[in-house]
Amino acid sequence: MDTTWLEALSGAILSTVLDVVPIAVILLVFQVAVLRRSIPHLKRVLTGFAYVVLGLALFLVGLEEALFPIGRIMAQQLTDPAFIAATGFSDSPGWRDYYWTYLFAAAIGFATTIAEPALIAVALKAQDVSSGAVNAWGLRIAVAIGVGLSIAVGAFRIVTGAPLYLFMIVGYLVVIVQTMFAPRMIIPLAYDSGGVTTSTVTVPLVTALGLGLAATVPGRSPLLDGFGLIALASLFPMIAVMAYAQIGAFVTRRRMRMRDREGTDDDVLRSDP
Repeated sequence: MDTTWLEALSGAILSTVLDVVPIAVILLVFQVAVLRRSIPHLKRVLTGFAYVVLGLALFLVGLEEALFPIGRIMAQQLTDPAFIAATGFSDSPGWRDYYWTYLFAAAIGFATTIAEPALIAVALKAQDVSSGAVNAWGLRIAVAIGVGLSIAVGAFRIVTGAPLYLFMIVGYLVVIVQTMFAPRMIIPLAYDSGGVTTSTVTVPLVTALGLGLAATVPGRSPLLDGFGLIALASLFPMIAVMAYAQIGAFVTRRRMRMRDREGTDDDVLRSDP
């Protein structure tokens, strides 16, 4: 019987306990010593703590055994010179010949963001607080488009070896300009959307993809070029969400103008003898 996975799980459980215990101690100290109250529903709290430890341990094992290898293997296969040559290009491809890599990066960025639990929670809260003015699905799709675009741009950066700071400078300049003109209601939510995207589902796959690309593209270093996709994944959703709000505001204003114009025309026709 193969006990490798059992050893990995037990090690992950021990590591998770060591990570979670300090948080539990802080909460316990504030509850008992500062607030001077007993812990309500202690049995539920302990059961939930056990679930958290087990869930995090299983998640960590899943990352190591599945998500990281998937991202790395897909990057290796898509950048394999044999695969690129089979698509009709030369044996020494340029940046244009990696279009399948860019497409896969965009698709995986979009899919992981749609499934991101943190984004789902924020989108539902935003819809609830705004009384439906912010549509949860619209927000999730806008953020997912931003992340997909960011991962594709990040893959392009790795393939070409372009410096990361150029993309970050240009991106934040766009964010600053958009902030000046976007609806005030959406700006804080847009900024938060950049943070919630880089969470449990997106980060492992994106990191594995970046390291896999940097390890297989000729002339690239995993240390120098493999990282940075997460920074772009935090930047582009802000642009996408503010653009989503600006487009929505533009469409609303245009409909109101058309409605006012139609109302004016009807008034003219009724007043015409």
